[in-house]
Amino acid sequence: MKKFGLTALLAYLAMACTTQKKIVDIPIIFDDQRIELTKEYMAQRYGLDKDSTQIIPKMVVLHWTAIPSLQKSFATFNRSTLPNWRPDLVNVSGLNVSSQFLVDQDGTIYRLMPETTMARHTIGLNHCAIGIENVGGTEGLPLTKKQLKANIFLVKYLASKYDIEYVIGHQEYTLFEGHPLWLEVDDGYRTTKTDPGMDFVEKVRKATKKFNFKPVPTK
Repeated sequence: MKKFGLTALLAYLAMACTTQKKIVDIPIIFDDQRIELTKEYMAQRYGLDKDSTQIIPKMVVLHWTAIPSLQKSFATFNRSTLPNWRPDLVNVSGLNVSSQFLVDQDGTIYRLMPETTMARHTIGLNHCAIGIENVGGTEGLPLTKKQLKANIFLVKYLASKYDIEYVIGHQEYTLFEGHPLWLEVDDGYRTTKTDPGMDFVEKVRKATKKFNFKPVPTK
């Protein structure tokens, strides 16, 4: 394939994939630095001393980017290290945030990295969670029906492929504190999340109820 700039590449791929039932690969940078930072994160945050960045998926976490475009969302995840505008997280790890999937407003699904490679998207659960980020989520750019359909498709796809036990919204992650899947070692490292909204999450769960996912723990 001929080389494209980022904007041209995304536009080309969007035209080539007009249905949410196709997954388009647009890999983010996953160089030696990101590999080492990922393994360091797993060791320091989770006590997992591993030679690889592989995970065994047990849950799917739904998110929104709160960023107004596919291009800007991709750029946010693309670099290996945290940008300067996230200094609050640098002391925890220099590993940049990321997610295995990114869903555009038109419902197109983009795979940013291998499904079983650890991405940094949910405190305490990255070691077992596949993340789905959705472009938008702000008052001026709410999530769309096409994104909802794409998330339902993705959850069905992932649950058919892996032993997925939970489907949760990012805002529910702290409910897993004390759960066997929770591995975060720092009791003070938490952030407050509201994405992607419980209405969105419940609609995805209802549409995928045949998989009999486990209920989210309650406190």
